[in-house]
Amino acid sequence: MAFSADHWAFAFGVLGNIVSFIVFLSPLPTFYTIYKKKTAEGYQSIPYVIALFSSMLWIYYAFLKTNVTLLITINSFGIFIETIYVGLYLFYAPKKARVQTGKMLLLTVVGGFGAIVLVTQFLFKGVVRGQVVGWICLIFALSVFVAPLGIVRKVIKTKSVEYMPLLLSVFLTLSAVMWFFYGLLLKDINIAAPNILGFIFGVLQIVLYVIYSKKEKAILKEQKLPEIQKPEVIVMDENTNDNKKFPELTQEQIIDIVRLGLMICKDKVHVATCPHGTKCEAKVDENTPKLQTVDA
Repeated sequence: MAFSADHWAFAFGVLGNIVSFIVFLSPLPTFYTIYKKKTAEGYQSIPYVIALFSSMLWIYYAFLKTNVTLLITINSFGIFIETIYVGLYLFYAPKKARVQTGKMLLLTVVGGFGAIVLVTQFLFKGVVRGQVVGWICLIFALSVFVAPLGIVRKVIKTKSVEYMPLLLSVFLTLSAVMWFFYGLLLKDINIAAPNILGFIFGVLQIVLYVIYSKKEKAILKEQKLPEIQKPEVIVMDENTNDNKKFPELTQEQIIDIVRLGLMICKDKVHVATCPHGTKCEAKVDENTPKLQTVDA
């Protein structure tokens, strides 16, 4: 039985849901760290607010269309998980970051999305309304896909892939491929077009990761210091003129040897002639603990 375009579209839509589901869950380690530290200081809320706004836009667009049910399923989950992320960030963020995030939510989620819904509902009707909302989603999706340029620039400048996780780049690229074919098979340019850019930037990130991770390994290999050999104590035997090597004494062993020298003195003050010809006194503390055996 041959698959029709709708069947292929459904298959790519399901795959797109699975991959996007993994992408939506990718920040979990970050928020686990925030939970353990009990603070979101040093982290930014912008990606989660933008992702929330994007999911809301695509849900609105999907409701205006008749054959994009799989957009509704994944973006419904996106709204749910991104709301949790933003809520956790607000709970653990410092006061200044909390205020900034609140303003961003009002500007995008409340003001921006509310304005789009009101304008399109009152000024446009029928098919035209769906087209206008689709173009808004297209423009916003393109701007979101351009965002990784900042990371790409940082990787090239620092010659380090520390801030560009490979797995996330791979899943974002796969997601772009799945949604591109989903939109293409449904003949929906608003879904397909932005994912072309997403695929290009995803491949670019993977290529940069491979190039600069190899360079990092080469630099680390060059900078690796030779192993420091453990020093040894060499004592010459006067009778045989042979050198005898002994392992280096630990600090505890040295202390015990000094204590032993002090304890064998019968008097509390031992007078000896120092190499310089002067008399040296070594006072013995009555509270000196007994010598303990230490394995060499």
